[in-house]
Amino acid sequence: MQRPAWLFFCVLFTTPIARAQPSDSPLAAGAPASAASASTLPAVVVTGHYENGVGTSSAASQGVILGSLLQDIPLLRPGQVLEAIPGMVVTQHSGDGKANQYFLRGYNLDHGTDFASSVDGVPVNMPTNAHGQGYTDLNFLTPELVQQIDYRKGTYFAENGDFSAAGSADIYYRNSLSNPFAQLTVGSYDYRRVLLAGSFPVFSSDKRSNSGSAAFSGSHGPTLLAAVEGLEENGPWKSPEDMRKINGFLRLSDGDTSRGWSVDANVYDAHWNSTDQVPLALIQSGQLCRFCALDPTDGGDTARDILSGEWHTHDAKGYTTISAYLEHYRLQLFSNFTFFELRPNTGDQFEQEEARNMLGTKIAHGWLHSLFGHDSTTEAGVQVRRDYIHVGLFDTQARVPFQTVDDNLVGETEAAMYVENTTIWSNWFRSLLGVREDSLQMGLTSLALAQNSGSASASRTSPKLSLIFGPWDKTEFFVDAGDGFHSNDARGVIYKIDPTTGGPASPVPPLVGAFGQEIGVRTEIIPGLQSSLALWRLSSESELIYNADSDIGSTTPNGASKREGVEWNNHLVLNNWLLFDADLAYTHARYAHQNENGQQGNAIPNAVPKVASVGLSVHDVDGWSGDVKLRYIGKYPLSQDGTLMGPPSVVTDMRVQRALTPRISLSLDVLNLFDRKYYDIAYEQDYRVSPNSPIVPDGMTVHPGEPREFRLTLNLKL
Repeated sequence: MQRPAWLFFCVLFTTPIARAQPSDSPLAAGAPASAASASTLPAVVVTGHYENGVGTSSAASQGVILGSLLQDIPLLRPGQVLEAIPGMVVTQHSGDGKANQYFLRGYNLDHGTDFASSVDGVPVNMPTNAHGQGYTDLNFLTPELVQQIDYRKGTYFAENGDFSAAGSADIYYRNSLSNPFAQLTVGSYDYRRVLLAGSFPVFSSDKRSNSGSAAFSGSHGPTLLAAVEGLEENGPWKSPEDMRKINGFLRLSDGDTSRGWSVDANVYDAHWNSTDQVPLALIQSGQLCRFCALDPTDGGDTARDILSGEWHTHDAKGYTTISAYLEHYRLQLFSNFTFFELRPNTGDQFEQEEARNMLGTKIAHGWLHSLFGHDSTTEAGVQVRRDYIHVGLFDTQARVPFQTVDDNLVGETEAAMYVENTTIWSNWFRSLLGVREDSLQMGLTSLALAQNSGSASASRTSPKLSLIFGPWDKTEFFVDAGDGFHSNDARGVIYKIDPTTGGPASPVPPLVGAFGQEIGVRTEIIPGLQSSLALWRLSSESELIYNADSDIGSTTPNGASKREGVEWNNHLVLNNWLLFDADLAYTHARYAHQNENGQQGNAIPNAVPKVASVGLSVHDVDGWSGDVKLRYIGKYPLSQDGTLMGPPSVVTDMRVQRALTPRISLSLDVLNLFDRKYYDIAYEQDYRVSPNSPIVPDGMTVHPGEPREFRLTLNLKL
């Protein structure tokens, strides 16, 4: 891949990314926003749902979403918190316990391959996952606890490594709540949810006065935050979804932005039945109802147990952050996407199963100093992650396994070092320069086919650069460039034999590179309006196709790709009770060469070209509040030659809230307000709908979007 030579010489220094952190964020003291504290940029006054003012970021497409937004908007699923990121689309092609399908910047991210997510420093993406590389299941998230979401797009940030080529999102929970509360929600299709949450000082003020001063200056002593959530629903599906989940969270924390710590424990368990995508032709002909399944025995269960902690300190000389995590994760998934094409006698259902232990740490230290007489901050960081994985693929009928396709023990270690620097050269120019070095070690023991055992390793250097000009008249300009990558599934990297056909496997590289560029502008020249415009380009060494669905259980690279696009984001505070948001994104995504992958054309299947989101929020007008949000997704190619297209969709959601007393409020969510008939996702694929029917080549399968539904929530402050 060709890169401008100047980029490789700009690696002596790099920068902490300007991350705006509220005072009770667990990473506030050591956040890279400390770089801004070394600058002469004025403080930003935050109003509304975002903290994206001039001087708060190093790219026009970077930003901070405040948790208050998530309290105001209706959410069909927890993972839709990421739809607050401009240009992001979050859908579902299966049951609601499964990871969502994500789309951003012309990427069908599958379940998270090129978008890195974390919750309080714990990575969510799963390498060498049973179902998808970088699998990102956010169903354990509790939106009411979110303090903020820091999002970035592109490859320009040294702190981000694997899976972040298209972007990343770091989600942070609160340390405390203003009041304990209980939420009771009932809704359409047997939807029921209970959430109890609160925070409490560990010691009373009397005990603290007897035991001495606070552990840290400015703190009020250790605080315990606890939350427990229970949910069940059946959905509109003819075969009831029977979704059941339980979710518990504990956080013990102390300190402030100067010095503090937190320890978290999270326990999550869920099981469900799935109505997967079905042939569109059967719905259109009336042979299959809109919400019917061809294999009603699909479904799954998953669980995770997380123990994590962080410590931070920040003074006039610099800052340090240390975080660590330990997680046990389990997934059992039954799917059938081709019905009777492969095995007419039993059907094509298969089971993907894994058990995983992962542990990791992140350490960063920043120095506030002078560089050639200018304010400067340099940060050095180390990140290490180890995954121990037992992952298997099995042929099943009605969830009963009858043949082992594959069964493996996998160990993966990802380690990285990075250096970042930001320097304020003048009151109108600052630079961010960085370099990141990643190393990946893989080892695989095949329990089904000894010849497939082996190991692999790879490393990659990723330089980064950002130049920020301004502000002039509350307007600044950005130039960004950098390298990124995603890792491949260990099975695709190491396998010598295809366990399905018995023929030779086609190995894929351990790491696949990407190079991104962006120019942008952000302005607040109009009072009350935050507006940003970004023009970007992203080239990838190869597209990633995941083949674990009744195939070899690994990844296959397709041709190199090029994407370019424009994003225009607008957040307008009309007055102290009325907010308006409008985010528009256009992407042109193509394979770099015609007729790649042995197919005609150069369109990238499922690359969504047009996304728009428009929202209007009303706050506390005589005790009433409300939000209306419209999401538009343009039609997108399903085949490489562009002859088969997925249909566009428009969905409108609404929330109305009423404060009955200072402690009691009601909210009503109306999801898919106008009851539009749309499809969450569409695919081109071969299939056979019955043992004796012909195979349909290059057909279209779809997962219908859910119809209009109502959810009524009673919120009690305790």
